[in-house]
Amino acid sequence: MTPLPGTLSAPLVVEFPFTRSLGPVQSAFLTGLRERTLLGVRTQAGEVLVPPVEYDPATADELRDLVEVGATGTVTTWAWNPEPRRGQPLATPFAWVLVRLDGADTALLHALDAPSPEAVRTGLRVRIRWAAERSGAITDIACFEPYDSGGSDSDPAAEPVPHTVAFEDPVTGIVAPARLDYTYSPGRAQTRYLHALTERRTVGERCPSCAKVYVPPRGACPTCGVATTDQVEVGPRGTVTTFCIVNIKARNAEIEVPYVYAHIALDGAGLALHGRIAGIPYDQVRMGLRVEPVWSEDGRYPDHYRPAGEPDADYDTYKELL
Repeated sequence: MTPLPGTLSAPLVVEFPFTRSLGPVQSAFLTGLRERTLLGVRTQAGEVLVPPVEYDPATADELRDLVEVGATGTVTTWAWNPEPRRGQPLATPFAWVLVRLDGADTALLHALDAPSPEAVRTGLRVRIRWAAERSGAITDIACFEPYDSGGSDSDPAAEPVPHTVAFEDPVTGIVAPARLDYTYSPGRAQTRYLHALTERRTVGERCPSCAKVYVPPRGACPTCGVATTDQVEVGPRGTVTTFCIVNIKARNAEIEVPYVYAHIALDGAGLALHGRIAGIPYDQVRMGLRVEPVWSEDGRYPDHYRPAGEPDADYDTYKELL
């Protein structure tokens, strides 16, 4: 999308590791991948679900009947990916495919290494290409590849085998990286707000209907649905309305834990914005604390807020801004 004339635009990246523990079914599935064994789970109706789930999606019954299925299967549907992105299974163009493994009743999503979209079709027989090094993750399947099954696309009659042997050193948790790359354009209202910050001013916009002053401005009042064009300078001081103490250090962040992030109602604003509180021990931050901005070294934005040296605000003055 082309940004509106006069608006700002910048590339942004949101990235964090997602850590989760595994129940007995997911633990067995991922440990099986490490051991080049494909596991599904059988429902009371006799269906085999791959990937396995812990509860039947139809009845909500708990599922624990693990079975082994084949490393070959059939493409049920697909989509061509001409430009692989960072972190995707293959660096060259490939197909995303849903593969129903032999012995399974559901399909598994993964990548198919194919030379062109013309080489992919629904019904294509494929097999797993295992990763050279496996750790107990879905990436232990490097990808699927076409498999010559004697010139037939028919699904062979394959019976899943009960899985009865427990794996040694099972996988009990995973860390999955999450990353989103995108270009952000703040629009006219927030562009004016950001330009004002470079002058060490905080400018919001007032709704002509309800008179609430939005900071940062949104261009329209979400309550009344009308444009907010009347610019209003607020602050620079404000009041802490609510806050939280952060005890987990963010990657690449120079801020030492614990520290405090708070909602701050700037004087004249109709709602609170959030900012970091510094210049005071974290356990002395409180609701009603009066604060003022400390600007970044380049003077483009408030780096954090510190106590303003004023008496605490009365609760009735900010109770509607919590």
